[in-house]
This record gives sequence, structure tokens and C-alpha cells, in this order.
Amino acid sequence: MRPLLAIALLAFVLAQTAHAEKLPRPDHVVVVIEENRGYSQIMNMRNSGSYIHALAKRGVLFTRSYGVTHPSQPNYLALFSGSTQGIDSNSCPHTFNGDNLASSLQEKGLSFASYAESLPAAGDLSCASGAYQRKHNPVANWQGTRLSAEINRRFVDFPEEFSKLPTIALVIPDQDNDMHDGDFARADAWLKSRIEPYVEWAFTHNSLLILTWDEDDYREGNRIVTIFVGPMVKAGDSAQRIDHYNLLRTLLDFHGLPALGASLDAEPIKGIWE
Repeated sequence: MRPLLAIALLAFVLAQTAHAEKLPRPDHVVVVIEENRGYSQIMNMRNSGSYIHALAKRGVLFTRSYGVTHPSQPNYLALFSGSTQGIDSNSCPHTFNGDNLASSLQEKGLSFASYAESLPAAGDLSCASGAYQRKHNPVANWQGTRLSAEINRRFVDFPEEFSKLPTIALVIPDQDNDMHDGDFARADAWLKSRIEPYVEWAFTHNSLLILTWDEDDYREGNRIVTIFVGPMVKAGDSAQRIDHYNLLRTLLDFHGLPALGASLDAEPIKGIWE
């Protein structure tokens, strides 16, 4: 390579690196996962007066967000561990011992907890209990190997003093309130009453809400809604294509943690940060 061309190429690479976008480091992130609705079912005009639509206006709405696969369970596994773990059904129980979001955080001295609504008791490993379903609670599949029972919590244990939240928290409404069995209006009201207090607090405490869905209803190419709300995001729509692996990569990159599984080949979410 000619010397001048090599120098020009090096200068270009250095300039690109210097201008690479730096991700924020939220003090707390709460990820809420809803169920089985495609993008148009959530963002249609019929729902325009909803709390979810109001959230989308306060934060970033991703217009090209996708689930990884069908049915529900492997999407939760993908978001939590960077892999569907070879699971292509909602079967239960399973036990895994590889790396995951929670173990990665804990190894760096950070914290994680899952708050599952209608979980019978903290650390419970039942496959189902009333409106609770373990298939939606990926932490349970690593409990006893990489993870302790203390991070598999009930939603009633979600702290009222939000400063006591872990670094990253997963919130799993039960099937009555996540749109799986209940309707849009019920889930929307649940989010407004249970999650809005955290959102208001987050704006003054360097914290972030992520609202997403596991999958669509098989009618929209697995296109789903994902919304980020917090002081570190620029409100508006984003047309970048993302899926659960991009979301996991972003959560890991917030704290300089190694990528897990398929998130290694996924880009962290960029272009939305203040």
C-alpha cells in the first residue's frame, strides 16, 4: 500500500473511532416484557389515547423491532442469555448452566433481579401457578446452577423505594396482565398503575424503562413494539432494525460486559442517546 494512502486510511479509522457513539450507563434499568401482540395491534389509532402510546411519545419508539422466533419461551431465553438454548416450544422444566445477563452482572459486582407477577413464592420453580407461567421467567431455568433463588422474586417484592432496585430488573406481568390472556386495556392499565411511578422517578435519577414484547401473533413477521423511556434517550421514532439480541447486547454494553451468544454478532442500539 502506498504510504500516503495508508496514512489517509489510518486517519479515517481513527476519526471514526473518535466519533463512535458512547452508550450511557443508567443507574437502573427496568425491562418489562409483554406478550403476543404485533406492532400494528399496539400502535394503531384505536389505542392512541392509551398509556402505552403516551410512553412512546415520551421516549423512543422502535418501528422495526422484532422477536427472534416463536413461540414465547425461546424469546425470553434469547433476551436473557443470547441463545434460545435449543428450545423451540413452551415446555417445562429446563435447567441450564451457561452464562446469562444476571450472572454477567453479578461477576462484575452489579446486581439483577426478576420480578414475576403471581409467582407463588420467591425462588419457586413451579412450571405454572394460576396466571404465572415459568416459560416467561427465564431466571428460573438457571436457578440452582449459575443463579441463586434470591433473584427469582415476586412482583409484590418490587421495591417502592426505587433506589433499592438492582442494576437491571426484569418485570414479568402474569398472563392476565401481559396481553396473553387479558386484553390491551387491562395490560395498559396495569402498566400505568404499576410502572408509571418508576418512570417518573427514572427521569430524575439517571434510570431507564424498556417496554418490549416477546413475539407477535404470527401475523406481522414477528414485528413487535419496543419503547425506551428515560432521561438519556432522545424522544422520537427510530427505524433501526433491532431484536432481542440487540437489546441484550445493549444491556451488556451499558456496563462493559462481554457479549453473550448471538448478541456477539448484534450491534448495540445507537443513535437514540442524549
